[in-house]
Amino acid sequence: MSASTSNQPLQVQRYLYGALIMLVAVHVIGTFGYHLLTGGRYTWFDCFYMTFITVATIGYGEIIEMTQNPAARMFTVFIGILGAGTLSFLFSTVTVTLVESDLNGTLRRRRMEKMIKKLTGHYIVCGFGRVGRNVARELEATNRHFVAIEENLEGLEAQREKSPGLLYLHGDASDDDVLLGAGLESARGVFAVTGDDSRNLMITITVKQLSPAIRVVARCQESRNVEKMKKAGADAIFSPDLTGGMRLASLMVRPHVVSFLDEMLKSEKRLRVEEVAVPGHFPPTPLGSLKLRTNEYVLPAVREKLDWVFNPPKDYELKPGYVIVAMASALGRQELEASLLEMIG
Repeated sequence: MSASTSNQPLQVQRYLYGALIMLVAVHVIGTFGYHLLTGGRYTWFDCFYMTFITVATIGYGEIIEMTQNPAARMFTVFIGILGAGTLSFLFSTVTVTLVESDLNGTLRRRRMEKMIKKLTGHYIVCGFGRVGRNVARELEATNRHFVAIEENLEGLEAQREKSPGLLYLHGDASDDDVLLGAGLESARGVFAVTGDDSRNLMITITVKQLSPAIRVVARCQESRNVEKMKKAGADAIFSPDLTGGMRLASLMVRPHVVSFLDEMLKSEKRLRVEEVAVPGHFPPTPLGSLKLRTNEYVLPAVREKLDWVFNPPKDYELKPGYVIVAMASALGRQELEASLLEMIG
């Protein structure tokens, strides 16, 4: 977020206060001016009322006799011009304040909430810091929808400027209402990736209480908290220290494998090692009978209930509950899922 954007609400607020001060000053000047120009023949309230109807352009008529007083008439012209300009500036400032703050923000939040309610099979990213943004980047690269939850509103607004289509909620991700507002009941999984282990633990517990079947991947900074995360119900735990150590070792002992995986992620086709679950009502079908349309994916393995089958032949029979492991682009994964659904239909 640029400095000019962040200072804009404060600048508008200063304009609003300035306009109000100018309006008060016009009425004070007008009241004293009429009182002086008429020689004190009218009460202070009459002088104030004359100023008010002049500035407001109500047009009830002159309550102060100015037929033989050209100076008072010229002063009325001056007050009318100054008051009209002040009122115009005040109304325009109020309009800008409404549009830039409450009205615009409210409309945007309501529109975002409607879009979130329409999501199904999406992911919820709890904590939109450095790790959360990397998770979101991977979900975007593989055409998966997600909703971000973050307590730092400035960080969210900054990301929204970079990604106008970002769906997010500002709040505590361990709060029941916030998670439900993010579409927890229709979500496919939750990432608890804040920088605080205790917060990630609370998010995991809350998610599992609201929706026990949903998959939770939690970030754990301290290795001593891993067991606590497991007991809380986390389905998978990411430990930066452990994962970083494994990658460092891999860079030493298997550099070409790591290089291959890195290049795969950077390629134009954005290939990933994906998994596609065989639907529950899927009829047992040989792998070669699937209506595979393109070469957007390669099927290196199938996960049975307890075993792995690597490089399955065409006569290998797929059954409900199996998981296909495919090296595929986002389009290839979607085509593979569609081919499985066609066999059911």
